Amino acid sequence: MKDKAFHINGETSENYKKIFIPINKNELTKSEKRGLRQINDAFSNDDLIIETYDHKLIVFLNKLDVNSLKDLIFQFVSEQVSEDNVLLALLTKIENIKSYTYQGGKKVFVNFNDERKVKDRKAKETQRGKFFYAQDADFKVTNNAVPKEYENQIICADSEQLLSKMPENCIDLVFTSPPYNFGLEYDNHQDAMNWSIYFDKLYRILDECIRVTKYGGRIIVNVQPLFSDYIPIHHFISNFFIKKKLIWKAEILWEKNNYNCKYTAWGSWKSPSNPYMKYTWEFLEVFCKGTMKKQGKKENIDISAEEFKEWVYGKWSIAPEKNMKNYKHPSMFPEELARRVMKLFSYQGDIILDPFVGSGTTPVVAHQNNRRFLGIDISREYCELARKRIDQQDC
Repeated sequence: MKDKAFHINGETSENYKKIFIPINKNELTKSEKRGLRQINDAFSNDDLIIETYDHKLIVFLNKLDVNSLKDLIFQFVSEQVSEDNVLLALLTKIENIKSYTYQGGKKVFVNFNDERKVKDRKAKETQRGKFFYAQDADFKVTNNAVPKEYENQIICADSEQLLSKMPENCIDLVFTSPPYNFGLEYDNHQDAMNWSIYFDKLYRILDECIRVTKYGGRIIVNVQPLFSDYIPIHHFISNFFIKKKLIWKAEILWEKNNYNCKYTAWGSWKSPSNPYMKYTWEFLEVFCKGTMKKQGKKENIDISAEEFKEWVYGKWSIAPEKNMKNYKHPSMFPEELARRVMKLFSYQGDIILDPFVGSGTTPVVAHQNNRRFLGIDISREYCELARKRIDQQDC
């Protein structure tokens, strides 16, 4: 086996996680030796270094595409492999490491908390004024139950009017994606209105969403800017929430991998005169009402450790919805997007509101994941479709 340990240059303790795997036999098999050589050749010194010494494997681990390692190992492992196979032991040892983060599709096992190593960090946060813009918010802290007539319902109505009838502080999570005013063909909605009219109406609905959201609840809006009009809708919405004293929690990039738009040459071709930028992602703006901490029972948490570690990395690569024609709706987010939002930001049993429910993805996913829901849309056709999708879950 090629020995690469000499290239570590004394920086092992800082740049690598060191693990040991015992070799419980007199000699490695030819397959094990070939496999270890292949692993050392396949991964760079910056990622992984393996050496053998005194009946053990010594593994110097920095960052790693674990799936690639698994694929490589199983080229050298047969169904009849013995239990003491060092390649399987290596894979099991690495997969059982629980402390890591994700970066560029790799698990990073060392130095991923360096950004937190600030002296007197808490004191400095206090000195700076943590979310100073929301410190004087006067939200009521007493939460209310949602009335039974709104629980697990899809209601055809104007969201502004319907929400105004509901008690304050009764919704755990608002997750929605309003029409973007792109000019798409919605049922019962004109999608190319004057921007002032668009934002006036949107803000009135979001105002009601703030009012009905519980103290400690979250509001998450999925939106894409209209680049041709140079309208950064995500910034308009974020500024609105900040002015309303909500706490900015996060901005998540939903990478849709729409590569067909990457090489479109709009604007000034090969000139700095006026180049037109193209994007393959949308935004999720995440805000909290009153406090960053949401109360809930431990037994109602349903996110796994692996999901948590992957999803707190604020770039989610999820393919766009492919069934929009089947649902006769021009703009839908995929169920996976809603699933991640709900499991990361809410508890089982919470009630989820979507005031622009469209074809019903939010309530469908809420139903699948043991959450209650309230969906509102001005289109009777979309509401009927949403109800049918939910009914199909119970079949």
